[in-house]
Amino acid sequence: MTSRKELANAIRVLSIDAVQKAKSGHPGAPMGMADIAEVLWRDYMQHNPCNPHWINRDRFVLSNGHGSMLIYSLLHLTGYHLSMEELKNFRQFDSKTPGHPEYGYTPGVETTTGPLGQGLANAVGFAIAERTLAAQFNRPDHKIVDHYSYVFIGDGCLMEGISHEVCSLAGTLQLGKLIAFYDDNGISIDGDVKGWFTDDTAARFVAYGWHVIENIDGHDAKAIKKAIDEARVTDKPSILICKTIIGQGSPNKAGSHDVHGAPLGDTEIAATRVALNWHYPPFDIPPAVYTAWDAKETGKEKEAAWNAKWAAYAQAYPQLATEFERRVQGQLPDDWAMESKKFIETLQNTPADIASRKASQNTLEAFGKILPELLGGSADLTPSNLTNWSGSKPLTANHDGNYIHYGVREFGMSAIMNGIALHGGFIPYGATFLMFVEYARNAVRMAALMKIRSIFVYTHDSIGLGEDGPTHQPVEQIASLRLTPNLSTWRPCDQVESAVAWQCALQRQNGPSALLFSRQNLIQQPRTEQQVENISKGGYVLQDCLGQPVLILIATGSEVSLAIDAAKQLTEKGHQVRVVSMPSTDLFDQQEATYRESVLPSAVSARLAIEAGSADYWYKYVGLKGAVIGMNTFGESAPAELLFKEFGFTVENVIEQAEALLQ
Repeated sequence: MTSRKELANAIRVLSIDAVQKAKSGHPGAPMGMADIAEVLWRDYMQHNPCNPHWINRDRFVLSNGHGSMLIYSLLHLTGYHLSMEELKNFRQFDSKTPGHPEYGYTPGVETTTGPLGQGLANAVGFAIAERTLAAQFNRPDHKIVDHYSYVFIGDGCLMEGISHEVCSLAGTLQLGKLIAFYDDNGISIDGDVKGWFTDDTAARFVAYGWHVIENIDGHDAKAIKKAIDEARVTDKPSILICKTIIGQGSPNKAGSHDVHGAPLGDTEIAATRVALNWHYPPFDIPPAVYTAWDAKETGKEKEAAWNAKWAAYAQAYPQLATEFERRVQGQLPDDWAMESKKFIETLQNTPADIASRKASQNTLEAFGKILPELLGGSADLTPSNLTNWSGSKPLTANHDGNYIHYGVREFGMSAIMNGIALHGGFIPYGATFLMFVEYARNAVRMAALMKIRSIFVYTHDSIGLGEDGPTHQPVEQIASLRLTPNLSTWRPCDQVESAVAWQCALQRQNGPSALLFSRQNLIQQPRTEQQVENISKGGYVLQDCLGQPVLILIATGSEVSLAIDAAKQLTEKGHQVRVVSMPSTDLFDQQEATYRESVLPSAVSARLAIEAGSADYWYKYVGLKGAVIGMNTFGESAPAELLFKEFGFTVENVIEQAEALLQ
């Protein structure tokens, strides 16, 4: 009979062989955590390698994603569609085994990890989604949502500040089906962590309200199994503090930073094989080891047992079953297109000069009633972000709801949202001031990288927020969001564009959206039916002249009404002026060349862009012969009206700049 040690050693040798062949990688963590992984994956994990998307599978996250050969080895050995050739192509172009685990590339990888701490945050999102989906769909006699979220973490994950944000919230929410395994090996890239990381981790997590099991021998299967059994029966999230030796099995490098982030080398690999009693060539796994690891049949049996439960559920609750299937597939309701279009038409026909943040809330009020999958929240700014609506119910430890008060945790909120989106069954949205995207930027980037439907709401979108001053006034943030690949960014000019922004974000299934809303009231613009339809193209002609224009004014958000007012006076002076509203530059850029030419004809070189954000971004649209009225400095603390005047956002300055172009 194949021993547990031999099964764990299969992970070790695959990891060191792949890293050696790639000439780069991190063998230490996979070698150190192999024994923990063997117990978890063979004795506890509820999954089916033949169907990585089974909705009731346990979620496994490798937050210390640099140890990616650990998860690749596990997926290969248990029977996922990840061949030995893919392991041999570790870290190579177009392989399914990139340097860090990437969602969408490798079957069985639940989330992209690498930026430390974010996988832990994603796991908190998974646990929130599991509990909330269970509350919405389970019935006393039918438990169709019932799975755990397991996450491996290292010292780096716990040093990152995001770990405090999300673990604090997880404890408050009492997420009992979240279990973290801390690889307490005392080593990071710089060496022994005692010089820079001496936290009492156990006391820290007790303070968070977690169930803490410490002093676990991470190389003792019985001790690991005993700890997991204990963790699975609590109503608190659990952290298992496992004492391990980084690079376990390497006779000369184990326990040192030398094994953390570099290949062992041929000589040490040979010595390691001897120490592990592993007498097989590189990438050679004996049949008995494969047989013991293979989870395909047991996975099929587990899913088949769940399918029987599902069939009974569907018979007892057919409407709930249909709704469940729709939501986990990420599809919007059948009446979505009609209802959302009807709402937008109503807004256009009943003008209101309101802040776009208020327009956003009104849209949530309408859309929330037909989208039960919305799971919203705010980083302690709900009264300012206006992200709640009449159907919002706070999610707490004792009450299931659809609105999360994230507290002042912008980064944690954003990464948790990504976990919720990845889990399935929900469309998460979360809000803060636009300025504080700076705290959350890497999680926003990860959402874009993973192509998932997270909706980031940012209010107080310019110097127009006024007296709070430059610490709260965004300048460069709008441009930086637009520069993020696969992030769709919107800055609407009134309630109609705000509703279309929400509509497009909700319909988008291949990436996240950032919705930027104003604090101050905005003037609603008149539009034809065709112009309303063109909003979803990102940029469109809002007001035109008779014949070919000689000047094009391009604006977004609060500056659109400024462009309209200036165009009126320029027209009275005899100039042919077109006003283009461009709420979403990325969507405009995706349109066919003929449409873009119809909006911004190349023959018209006199172009003036107006936005209370970084000026440089707009030169791609105005060209060398155009001009931009934007921000080139930080703001100031003063009322908004004074600031707009001080920084040149006035009709008089627009006219002056326009006439200079025309001359």
